[in-house]
Amino acid sequence: MSWGLIREMGHVSIQTTDVDAAVSDATGLLGLRVTEVAGRETYLAASAVHHELVYVESDTNGIHSLGLVARDGDALREIRRRVEAENLPIISEKPVSAGVQDGFSFVGPEDWVFDIYTDLQANEVGALSFGPDRYGHINFHPRNVRAMMEFLARVLDFRLSDVIGDDYAYFMRCNPDHHGIALIQGKGTFHHHAWQTQSIADLGKLGDRLNRVGRELIWGPVRHGAGHNIAAYYVESSGAVVELYTDLEQIYDDARPPVKWGAQDNWWNMWGSYRPEEFRSFGIPPVSGRR
Repeated sequence: MSWGLIREMGHVSIQTTDVDAAVSDATGLLGLRVTEVAGRETYLAASAVHHELVYVESDTNGIHSLGLVARDGDALREIRRRVEAENLPIISEKPVSAGVQDGFSFVGPEDWVFDIYTDLQANEVGALSFGPDRYGHINFHPRNVRAMMEFLARVLDFRLSDVIGDDYAYFMRCNPDHHGIALIQGKGTFHHHAWQTQSIADLGKLGDRLNRVGRELIWGPVRHGAGHNIAAYYVESSGAVVELYTDLEQIYDDARPPVKWGAQDNWWNMWGSYRPEEFRSFGIPPVSGRR
């Protein structure tokens, strides 16, 4: 269900210097499955689609692209028209990923590359011992957070769900999920990709898996105010943060005005005021020069 041009979040594509370690983290810690290996690219998913996460072998760690699924062919063409009206560089006239029917790629503000496409190829889920239900959202830190928010609303039809402070953070949605993209004022880096699971118990099991291999959660479980989700976070081998969450707020009224939080309000932790100081220091930049 969507009200705008984007139906759902599609995928995150990450360039990494160690694909084997990245895939090991995604399968052994998070519980994704590999759906295809093609050249330098390894495709993974949690739900019954071709991919929701892609690792690209590279000599750097950074975000290769952010994938969004258009509502239909008409929506895809309208987004293309808006991108051209903004004079944003189109770097591919066709889908760049396997398992995609139709689409294009462009460079958005601050060098973030967006892949816009229609339906992903189906890929049935086999028997798994653990794993999330699906890919849910991303969080990144633009240098100009207001400009990025306005771009997502104007070109890609995202709606505002929550506003934090005076141009500090924006939570934006493309369907009933409280947010598909969260923006926090920062240094132009990507912070985390997030995956929906069924129960808070799954967050505890993630902590146990990390502990068994000498790793740790960097925060959580915690109940966020903005979004209401219960979440836990760890750092994957590429340097990006991974969130596993449950109980995200669902918004079924497209006209619901955004919830506004004051700059000093505790929007990040409804169970306490603690937030690790280093939490926002993690992350990776977009890969520059993809034109």
